[in-house]
Amino acid sequence: QVTTDMHGLVAGVKYPFSAWIYIPSGGITGTQAEQTGKIMIKFEKVCFREKPDLVIVVGDINSTIAGSLAAVKLNIPLAHIEAGLRSFDRTMPEEINRILTDQISDYLFTTCEDANMNLRREGIPENKIFFVGNVMIDTLLSQIEIAKNSNIMEKLGLKKNNNVKKYAVLTLHRPSNVDNLVVLKGIFDILNNISQIVPIIFPAHPRTIKQIKKFKLEEMISLDKANQNILAIPPLGYLDFLCLMSNAVLVLTDSGGIQEETTILGIPCLTLRNNTERPITVKEGTNILVGNNPDKIIKVIHSVLKNGIPIKKAPRHWDGKASERIFKVLKTLL
Repeated sequence: QVTTDMHGLVAGVKYPFSAWIYIPSGGITGTQAEQTGKIMIKFEKVCFREKPDLVIVVGDINSTIAGSLAAVKLNIPLAHIEAGLRSFDRTMPEEINRILTDQISDYLFTTCEDANMNLRREGIPENKIFFVGNVMIDTLLSQIEIAKNSNIMEKLGLKKNNNVKKYAVLTLHRPSNVDNLVVLKGIFDILNNISQIVPIIFPAHPRTIKQIKKFKLEEMISLDKANQNILAIPPLGYLDFLCLMSNAVLVLTDSGGIQEETTILGIPCLTLRNNTERPITVKEGTNILVGNNPDKIIKVIHSVLKNGIPIKKAPRHWDGKASERIFKVLKTLL
């Protein structure tokens, strides 16, 4: 297993899972093309040294497409986990990564029927598509009981003597939301209104904090434990974040994965985007696309806090067994 750790810190969450080979991303900075090129060069060396029979890539970040290109240029079979997801917004770098990775993959493992349909529409042969479920949900279901032992709620003053305060969780990291002063200030104006209704805990990505300071918006959030209704805290470990998220009355996010996790947890999720590559979380889950429209966000929050959301069953194959299905397929094919 190889990791660039590019998702070791995303959306204010640190994922602690280990890997056999580590390509540190600390020095992998620059433009989209520069990052992709640097990772390709490093990963190609790993392929020369390890001579893998198969390369498996996950998701849609720059290391996904970089690893994919390096592998296929060396004639190494390629499998893509989370294949077929589409936002239909080509201004998103992730959308380009998804489309290109799927086109050059030999085995495409999907999370939902929407993804299967997208791949068929793009001309992917049926014998390359395998509907296996969601590996991210495998992780969540395997860790949720352990996460209950976290003391993050007590540390943040959200739980005392088994009494839990109402609060919302915010994650915010996408360039489209944090790289523009007008957009970012507008979001925090909305969030300040929301925080008068329910306090907001904000595990903040370092890059987002950097932008907040750059735009001099520090006064709109609390960077300590002062009596302010939006509390920015350092990124959390996965188990602490899972505990925090699973006890929230709602989550506000621009992250794709959190849309899926809240669907399984039954937590209302307001996605601060106008589109999603995970529409199943809207159709069958707890996700609501609100963009950055103040009136819509406030209206939805009032409704959610007053009425809750309908209880829905988990999407098909989101049962913690996706990795088992992938293993069975690969065992048959290789």
